[in-house]
Amino acid sequence: MFIKKCTSGVLTTAIIAGATMGQISSSSAAAQAPSAEEYLISGKLAEGERALTTYLGRGVNNDEARFGLGMLQFIRAIEHLSQDLYKYGISDSRLGLPPLRALDVKQNPNPQTLTYEKLRYIVQNFYDGLNKANETMAPIKDPDIKLPIHFGMIKLDLDGDGKVSDGETLYKLYSRMNRSQEVAPEVAKEFYIKFDRADMHWLRGYCNLLMGVCQVYLAYDSKETFDCTGHLFFQKTNSPYTFLTGKKHIMRASRQEMDFTDIISFIHLMRWQVAEPARMESALHHFEAMVAQNKDMWKYLMAETDDDHEWIPNPKQTGVIPNVSVTAEMALSWTDFMGKLDKILAGKLLVPFWRGDGTQGINVRKVFLKPTSLDVVLWVQGPGAAPYLERGEIVDGDIWRQLQRDFGSNFPGFALWFN
Repeated sequence: MFIKKCTSGVLTTAIIAGATMGQISSSSAAAQAPSAEEYLISGKLAEGERALTTYLGRGVNNDEARFGLGMLQFIRAIEHLSQDLYKYGISDSRLGLPPLRALDVKQNPNPQTLTYEKLRYIVQNFYDGLNKANETMAPIKDPDIKLPIHFGMIKLDLDGDGKVSDGETLYKLYSRMNRSQEVAPEVAKEFYIKFDRADMHWLRGYCNLLMGVCQVYLAYDSKETFDCTGHLFFQKTNSPYTFLTGKKHIMRASRQEMDFTDIISFIHLMRWQVAEPARMESALHHFEAMVAQNKDMWKYLMAETDDDHEWIPNPKQTGVIPNVSVTAEMALSWTDFMGKLDKILAGKLLVPFWRGDGTQGINVRKVFLKPTSLDVVLWVQGPGAAPYLERGEIVDGDIWRQLQRDFGSNFPGFALWFN
């Protein structure tokens, strides 16, 4: 009897002690979470991803660490894309495309030869990186989450040489892209953002936007376009028409010389056949997810009452970007616009058709669910849109006039910022 009581007491004490130690261990583990910012500003993105993945793999409930891992994975996807573009010698002109120019990839003096299959791999690899970041952040539930980062000091290995130089800091990239707006190091150090729950939805929205674009490209067969005009974008391509890189009828674009007939050929050859139609449906779902994340962003953003180093401020807050504010009219116009876009993607609203008598509109949802060949010239002329024309409620011009009234000429910039 005595032995049983002693044994019971020991077990009870052991269970209580074990539970207490478990709580202490859990609290200790949460307190020892790897800092995403430390890895970001040191440029050790791969090491940071491993450390945070291992930490969260222990079952620790730490939404800040999860947000940090998602941010790190997003930036690492950008880094991988830049490294791939450098590896295969992306052209200096890039035809002036803003998304490619934003990376400011240096010229590779000894690029590898790019094939069409490798180009698709690059896009798929970028998609996979974004998808990983999006899935990492999906379980986050904490409405008061904060992720403080000295954003301007983030470093990236843009050329894949295994080193992170001072020139590969985000603020240096910004300075090179905006030559008239040199950013001093001390100013960059002060570019401090406390990303919050609204910003988490903003980041997930951007992941889905970019993933949707990747899926649209991968859905079509663009090999002929690559064979005939790939040299416009990359220094060395595996093309049966090697003579195209020879003598040209000069037309200067940016700092690169190119033949104007190559531009005409590029437009002419943008008549792509559907190769993987399932990717178009996937793209639709990503764009729908982007709208849903944007709505959640504004829900949390407009409920904020603090004013603490805001990335995107509500009308009562001050943002970290100097001399830029968000008015109540802007917020209302943008949320109205996203509401309309939601209905367009659902097929409940039609996009105005620029030919005919104005009684028919384009069902954008069917463009994704029943894709046909993508012929840019025929779409501009009108026949390309014919399979998707129907009668129904058409988006009126009021939303565009409202956006122009509230944002003015700055609308494109705000649209990129708001996602």
